[in-house]
Amino acid sequence: MPRNYKSTERFIVGDPRHDSKLLTKFVNSIMERGKKSLAQRIVYDAFGIITERLKDKDPIEVFTQAVNNVKPLIQVRSKRVGGATYQVPMEVSKRRAQMLAVRWILEAARGKKGRPVSRALADELIAAYNGEGGAMTTRENVHKMAEANKAFAHFAW
Repeated sequence: MPRNYKSTERFIVGDPRHDSKLLTKFVNSIMERGKKSLAQRIVYDAFGIITERLKDKDPIEVFTQAVNNVKPLIQVRSKRVGGATYQVPMEVSKRRAQMLAVRWILEAARGKKGRPVSRALADELIAAYNGEGGAMTTRENVHKMAEANKAFAHFAW
């Protein structure tokens, strides 16, 4: 990394409607080909659907809780020792866990074909909020892999 490296983390401004940096990162992850207004419209439409379905819940709270539910605590990393490659379970940093959660939620929403993206995103966020859905399945699979390979935990240095 160069000496004059500046993380983009410090330049992220909160979302215009909800003033949430997490939501800004989410919108930036949805964005394709620089079309940020389209990505924001998709997210806000999904929040509208969440408000309709969960009348007593604030959509930003549902979103934040969904991301927190999907965050992995541990993951496996490949480690080469001698001639063998081991899957070594390691803790996940906060920033990486957050971005993995965002990525998995979007992956699960985009995997639902035949419906508008905003509706699929709303469905996935509500499912993740309730501890269900494709993103939660991915998280559980990652945790199972780490549990299965915990015999190699001593290679984590």
